[in-house]
Amino acid sequence: MVKSMTGFGKGEAAFQNKKISVEIRSLNSKQLDLALRLPSIYRQAEYEIRTLVAKALQRGKVDLFVSVEAQAAETSAHINREVFAAYAQQLRETARAAGLTTDTPEWDAVATQVLMRLPDVVATETEVISDEEHEALLAAVESAAAHLDAFREQEGATLIADLLRRVDLIEEYKNQVEPFEKARTENIRARILDNLAKLPVDVDRNRLEQEMIFYLEKLDITEEKVRLTNHCRYFREVAASEEAPGRKLGFIAQEMGREINTLGSKSNESNMQILVVKMKDELEKIKEQVLNLL
Repeated sequence: MVKSMTGFGKGEAAFQNKKISVEIRSLNSKQLDLALRLPSIYRQAEYEIRTLVAKALQRGKVDLFVSVEAQAAETSAHINREVFAAYAQQLRETARAAGLTTDTPEWDAVATQVLMRLPDVVATETEVISDEEHEALLAAVESAAAHLDAFREQEGATLIADLLRRVDLIEEYKNQVEPFEKARTENIRARILDNLAKLPVDVDRNRLEQEMIFYLEKLDITEEKVRLTNHCRYFREVAASEEAPGRKLGFIAQEMGREINTLGSKSNESNMQILVVKMKDELEKIKEQVLNLL
C-alpha cells in the first residue's frame, strides 16, 4: 500500500481523573525528523514515544503534541508548615529584639510575603507517573499514529492514482511522436538534397548516401522510446508491489527525464518538440508528487 508522508492523527486515553490527548502532524522529509512537545511529567517516556513513532511512521517531518487535562485541581507543590513556623518565630523574635512592632495586621501581611520566599518553605515533589498512566500515554500515542497512518494510506492512494495517470499520458505523447518521426526523416533528406542541388559542385552519390544514413541514424529516437517505455512499465511495477516506493519512484522519474530530454534534443521537428514539452510538463508534476510519497 503506497502511503503519503502528509497526514494528521489524534489519539486519546483516560486515566483516573486525567484525559491524555496526543496529536501528530507530518509533512514530507527525506528522513524522520521528529519533534516532541510533552508536559514535563511525561519526559521520562520520551525515548519510548520516539521509538514507537519511528517504527510506525518511518519517514517525514513529524510534530507530536501531548496534552493532559485533570478533572480535579492538582499541584505538585506544597507548603512546609514546620519550616514556615520556624522562620516566622525567628523573624518575630528578631524584629522584637530590634524594637519593631509585630502585633499588627500590616506586619502579618508583610511577614507572610517574606516567609513564602524563604528557602524550603514551598517544596515541589518529584513527579513520577505510575505504570498504568505510562501505559495509557503510550496507548494514546499508538492510537494517534494509527489514525495518521490511515490518513497517509488514503492520501497515498489518491497520489499514486494521479501519478499513474500522468505516466499514461507520457506514454500516450510518446506514441503520438511516431507519425511525425517518419515524416521528419523524409523532410530532412529532401531539404539536404535540395540544398545540395543549389550548389555548383559535383556530388559523389555513394558517399552522400553513406553520410546521409550516418546523419539520420544520429537523429533516430527508437532507443530512447524503448527505454522510456521500460521506465514507465517499471514505475507501475514498483508502485504496485512495494510498500514504501517513494525514493525508488523518484529515481525512476529521473531516468524517464533523461530519455525525454534526449528525445527532445533529437526531435528537430516542431510537432515532436511540442509533444516533448508536454511530456516534460507531466514529468515535473510526477517529480513534485513523488516527494510526498513514503
